[in-house]
Amino acid sequence: MKAYLTNGTIDFLIKLAKKYPAVHFHFMNGPSNDVAYYEGTDQKIFQAGREYDVIVQSGDIAETGYVVMNNIPVIDEGRPLFEDNFKKRQKEVDSQPGFQAFRLLKPISSNTYIVFTQWDSAESYERWKNSEGFQKAHAETKPPAYFADRPFVTTYSMIERD
Repeated sequence: MKAYLTNGTIDFLIKLAKKYPAVHFHFMNGPSNDVAYYEGTDQKIFQAGREYDVIVQSGDIAETGYVVMNNIPVIDEGRPLFEDNFKKRQKEVDSQPGFQAFRLLKPISSNTYIVFTQWDSAESYERWKNSEGFQKAHAETKPPAYFADRPFVTTYSMIERD
């Protein structure tokens, strides 16, 4: 399955939804930008968007909630190890209170993966982040050798459509 992301003003993004009514868009608002996200097969709608392969997924993306995207640049040689590490430990987050959805998004034309998690609230995410399970899953003291650059996190609130 493919996933697609683009940034823009919410007014512009909603126009896309009206132009493509058969596509189920998810709209998100962050501190510095708005985002449209959709999943599907091959229908590329965004002219300046980003395309990903969804290689691990669980849960259904809800219309309400809090989204955390860990953006992780990975060198080409490190991709198989990085993906395997997530496939092994991904289920740890599924049983957490407030968890809604997970996607590991593999970039098509860049080196930055996105670890997409959705929670029912920012508080649920913070509880997970402060949990023993999170500490165990992120126990490495230094970044792995396969990181191409420092990872960064972006957060969003889902925007409900009328």
